[in-house]
Formats: sequence, C-alpha cells, structure tokens
Amino acid sequence: MGFLKRIGIDSYMLMLLGTVMVGLVLPARGVAADALGQVTYWAVALLFFLYGAKLDPASVKAGMLNWRLQGLTFAATYLMIPVLGMAFALIFGDLLGPQVTLGLVFLAVLPSTIQSSIAFVSMAGGNVPAAICAASLSNLVGVALTPALVAVLLKTGEGGVSLDAVLRIGTQILLPFVLGQILRPWVGAFVRNRKTLTLVVDRSAILLIVYSAFSAGTVSGLWASIPPTALIALIAVMLVLLACVFGMMAGAGRAFGLPLEDRIVLFFCGSTKSLATGLPIATALFPAETVGATVLPVLVYHMAQLLICAMIAQNRARRNATALVA
Repeated sequence: MGFLKRIGIDSYMLMLLGTVMVGLVLPARGVAADALGQVTYWAVALLFFLYGAKLDPASVKAGMLNWRLQGLTFAATYLMIPVLGMAFALIFGDLLGPQVTLGLVFLAVLPSTIQSSIAFVSMAGGNVPAAICAASLSNLVGVALTPALVAVLLKTGEGGVSLDAVLRIGTQILLPFVLGQILRPWVGAFVRNRKTLTLVVDRSAILLIVYSAFSAGTVSGLWASIPPTALIALIAVMLVLLACVFGMMAGAGRAFGLPLEDRIVLFFCGSTKSLATGLPIATALFPAETVGATVLPVLVYHMAQLLICAMIAQNRARRNATALVA
C-alpha cells in the first residue's frame, strides 16, 4: 500500500475500482435497484446542500480580484477544453462508439475539481486562495452551466436533453445547493468545522452513483455492446487528451505572463474535471441503462488526472524544497 500511495493511488481509488467491479459482477436488480436509486438520489441532494452550506460567497468575490487568472481558468474549463473535447469526439468517435463519445463530450464541459485541485496547488506551492476561488467559482457556475452546455452541444439525436432531465437537475442539484446557500449563515460554520462529514457524503454519493450506473449497464446488457478494443482505445484517448490539456494550461500560463504561483493554479484548476459534480449531473441527464457507458470517460480521466497530478505536484514540492535549501 505504501508504494501505491507514493504513485498517487489511495484507498478511495481502490474502492472506486472495486465498486465498478461489483456493479459488473453483482448488479442491483428489481426492488434492490429501485431502493438504490432512491438512496442515491437523496445522497446526491445532501451532497449539494453541504456544498452550498460551506461555500462562502465572500471568498469567491475576493478571489475574483485576480481577474486575469480567474478568467483564464474559467475559459480553460468552459471554452478551451470543450472545444478540444469536441475535436477529439470528431476524430475518435468511430473508434470509441456513440455512447462513449457522448461521455467524452460530457466530460469536456464539466467543472473543475475542488478538493483535489486545491490540494495539488497547495502541495506544489501555488496561490492557494486563488485556487479556492477558481475551483469554487467553477463548480458554482458549473451546476447550471454544464447541463446548459450539454443541451447545446447535444441538442439533436439521442443525446438530446429532455425537460424531465432539466427538472431533475433543478430539484436534485440546484435546489439543495440554493437551500444550502440560504441556510449558510446558520449551518455554514457547523459544516465547515466537520470536513469529514462532507468528505464521507461526497465519496459515498460517488460510490453509490458508480455502482448504480454500472449495475444498470450490466442488467441492460450494455457492456456486451462495447468491445474490449473500445475500452483500451478509451484509456489511450483519455491519456492523450489529458496530455494535450496539460500542455494547453502550461502554455497559456506562460503566454499570458502569469507568475509561477498563478501558473500552478491554472495548471491544476484548469485541467482537472470533477467526478463529484459530473456523476450526479450524468444520472439526471442520461438514461439509466446507458449512463454507465456515458460516465466511463469521466472515470478514466478522473483517475488519470489524480495519478499524474499527484506526481507533478510532488515533483514541484521537491523542487521547491531543494530551492529553499540552496
């Protein structure tokens, strides 16, 4: 386990992989599947209520003063990567198949991660307050913007977003988030002082969603329609996509003359995509029998970004420590 931690694989990632396997081998069926759906629904609603309760609008407002960094990070998340994702979908669509390609487009319009990107910025010696602002703003806007972008990009064909999906987003995600913001003056301190609570709800909701999605895919026979070559191709495409995104973030930071601390923020907050926000939105937008295939790119990208970002942040931390000693 020590070796796995050194290369960025922790117990949570192992649980995520284990949950995928359980969903493939022992899927929930019938009444159990219905009960799982209800538990998952309310777990996601609770998660976004906690997000709303702990997010301080004042910190977002203060971080916005660094408008160049925040503008670049926002553009990277909702313009640069979506354009790149659409290009990859056009190039590799025939190789990946329609459902996985749909997931690639969905991945491209997701917001940044919060906890992991801020942790990487801190480890690498970047501008942590700016990272908190960038990640929080990305998710605050992404709750509404990601479904809107999906609706625009996939407005025709089977990938279209239905009115029921929009309503589900509103009641399961937006409404709890807004309620959390409204009640923040009374419950915000309680939530912020209990970080373990949010972490447990966050990870439990993700594991429930992953199990539910992969169970539904197994029961519907979806996985039989996805050849192993397509899965291997997906991993390769996600690694190439991540490499291109890393290159774009590094190049943009230098091109706009950002100081090193801000370039670190752009690199990590601009390149990462949120599994915690993406999976709940996916379950609301896409049919249960196909959502497993749709979220495959998100899962692969997420695990790859954690592994590679952890190694990059650790390398930067060692370089910073060497510079201080010298």
